[in-house]
Amino acid sequence: MTLSIRLARAQDAPLLPAVEHSAAQVFACHPGLQWIAEGSVISCAEHLAFIASNQEWVVVDLQDQPQGFICTEAMGHNLHIVELSVAQAYQGLGYGRQLIAAVCDWAGTQGFNALTLTTFTDVPWNAPFYARLGFRRLADADLDGALAQLLEVEVAEHSSARCAMSLDLD
Repeated sequence: MTLSIRLARAQDAPLLPAVEHSAAQVFACHPGLQWIAEGSVISCAEHLAFIASNQEWVVVDLQDQPQGFICTEAMGHNLHIVELSVAQAYQGLGYGRQLIAAVCDWAGTQGFNALTLTTFTDVPWNAPFYARLGFRRLADADLDGALAQLLEVEVAEHSSARCAMSLDLD
C-alpha cells in the first residue's frame, strides 16, 4: 500500500475523528489504558482550526481518503505535536514516521528549534517509538512553561507515566 502525505483540507476534518478512534483501538489491550480506546477524540471543529492554520497533515490512500494525521501548534520557538494518529489497518507500516518526517521538514523551514510532544513512557508505540526517531526525554528542568503546564495537566488527568520529549531541528 502506497500512501501519500499532504496538508489537510477542510473536507478531511469530518473524517479525522474516525481515524483517531481507529488508531486508539491499539490501547484496548494495554493494561490501564483501555479507556483511550473508548475515550474522546479531537473534534471536527478542532481539526478545522488546525487546518485553517496550516498545522495539520494527513496521509491519504489512493482514493485521497485520510488514513492518518498529525496536528501541531507553535509553542514559543518549538513546534508541538498535539496528536499523531494512524488508522489501525495502516499501523506499523511507517506512516507515522513519514508524518513526523514531513512535519520536521516543514518546521525546519519555518525556523522552529525543535519538535516537542507528550506521551506515555511505558507504551512501546509511544516514548520508545519516538526515542528511535531521535526524540529525547526532557527532564523537568528542561521544560518551558507551556510544556511543563501541559505535562502537569496530563499527569493529573491521566497517568503519572507521561513524559515530554523533544527532537532538535538543527
